[in-house]
This record gives sequence, structure tokens and C-alpha cells, in this order.
Amino acid sequence: MAADGVPMFRARLPLVLASASPRRRRFLDQLGLAFTVEAADVVEEAVPGEEPRAFVLRLAMDKARVVAGRRSAGVVVAADTVVVLDETILGKPVDPDAAVEMLLRLAGRTHAVWTGYAVVSRQRGIELARAVCTEVRFVPFGRDTAAAYVATGEPLDKAGSYGIQGRGGCLVERIDGSYSNVVGLPVAELVADLRALEVIETVTVG
Repeated sequence: MAADGVPMFRARLPLVLASASPRRRRFLDQLGLAFTVEAADVVEEAVPGEEPRAFVLRLAMDKARVVAGRRSAGVVVAADTVVVLDETILGKPVDPDAAVEMLLRLAGRTHAVWTGYAVVSRQRGIELARAVCTEVRFVPFGRDTAAAYVATGEPLDKAGSYGIQGRGGCLVERIDGSYSNVVGLPVAELVADLRALEVIETVTVG
């Protein structure tokens, strides 16, 4: 509980996170927001010729609409993140060998991380989608380093085969843009939109 006189965030309507990602849940927890989790089952495949920005925007909106369609009230937040190298979307690795090869493609180079998020409420008539891009540069490294990292198990469920917030941070030389965006949710941009839409507010306890 917040101390008297300390401002805190509060959702004005029931807030639903349409994602099973523990990293996205952690961001909302850190803001002190009350929310429920209801993952959406959508096909996460790009259509031919679809650019990364359009892809993450479409998927985020599809996820938000699916969950919002089950509810008459509340606000749904959904997101999707991809790693892009040379205009090619790098998804999650299918196995450890694929993770090693993906990391070697990224070594010593700069890639883009795109996250699209959507905010949907049938009750309020809200449908907003936004995409944020962060550039990430990896240090040069060889197969032994990639294999050692993959052996930790951390990269196997992550786009681009790395988690910047975990052991994968040792591969990162620098970033240009939002750190939280690389983790999976551009928090500053999302909070600004939720406040502008009057979905969340700040209150003072006491």
C-alpha cells in the first residue's frame, strides 16, 4: 500500500493485459496497476510483403480485439515484438541450433526491435495502435559465446534468441531508443497514451 500523500497510478476501468508474457506483466506490476491477464490465441505470421511495423501493429490489434470481443466492459492492452535484421523478421528459434545461428547473424551488427501495442475498449469506443522502434547493436562474438548463452536456456522462447533484461545483456554494446521496448513493451509511450485516453490516472492516497 502506498504511503499517505504519495501519488500512485490507478486504472479507471478494468484493465486486461492480452499477453502471457511475464515481462509485460512485470511492467504493469511495477506501475502499481491492478489488471487481469487473458492471452489471445492468434496466428503470429507475417503476410507476404508485410513490413515489420505493419506486422506488429496488426498483431497487437488482432490480439486486443479478440480479447475485447469477449468483454462488454474494460480496456484491453495487447502487444507484439519482433527483431528485424536486414528487413527480415527474426522470430523465436525452433531449437538450440537455430538460436545459435540466429545470434551469429546478429553478432557485431545493429538490428531493430519493433513493438506494436494496441489499446481497445468496446465500452469506451477506443481503438488505438502504436509502434515503437529501438536499434540494438551487439558486440562481436563467436560460436562459443553464442553456444554458451544458448546453453542457459534463456533465448529459446524469445524473438531474436536473446533477452536484453537477462544474461543476453552481455551481448549488447549499445541501444538507441527505449530499453523497455526491447524487453517487450514501450512503457513511457503506453503510459502516455493510457493517460491521454483517461484509462489510467494518478491519485494520492491519504
